[in-house]
Amino acid sequence: MTIPMPRLAVFLLLASLAAYILFDFVADQRDDARGERDDAVTELGTVTTERDGLLRAAQIAGEMLAARDANDLKHTLELSNALDHNKSLQRDVAARDKRLLIKASCPAAAAVPSAPGTGGVADAGSAELAADARPDYFTLRDQLALTRQMVLGLQDYIRTVVLRTPPAKP
Repeated sequence: MTIPMPRLAVFLLLASLAAYILFDFVADQRDDARGERDDAVTELGTVTTERDGLLRAAQIAGEMLAARDANDLKHTLELSNALDHNKSLQRDVAARDKRLLIKASCPAAAAVPSAPGTGGVADAGSAELAADARPDYFTLRDQLALTRQMVLGLQDYIRTVVLRTPPAKP
């Protein structure tokens, strides 16, 4: 059985057309897959960069928290030591092991004429803080120690956390 020439030509034309459509479809699929792959690679690079940035931010935040905690511990211990010293001093003053002396001077009064033969009080020693003023004195010392450690702590916080420079050596 022989196939007539026009039928064979139509058959070959249709077969070529089908092969062309098939190859075109496969080429489109390949191009789409390459495009998706390229997009995925680009997105992977972006996600990797974002991840690295987030990891670095987390690391910096951890370092800042550690610096803050170390700063807080240091100044809390210094405050505790200062308050303990003040309490010890207060106990010693109360037990009369130590005295609170006041630096004072009495200027010579120019308006008061000195009369011959006027009696005077002998120098009895250094001036001492009155007993009822002692608690106020120790309260002030405690508040001064607290304020000093607060100021030093804030300065160290700004230096080590906010500005991220090494702490100063006192």
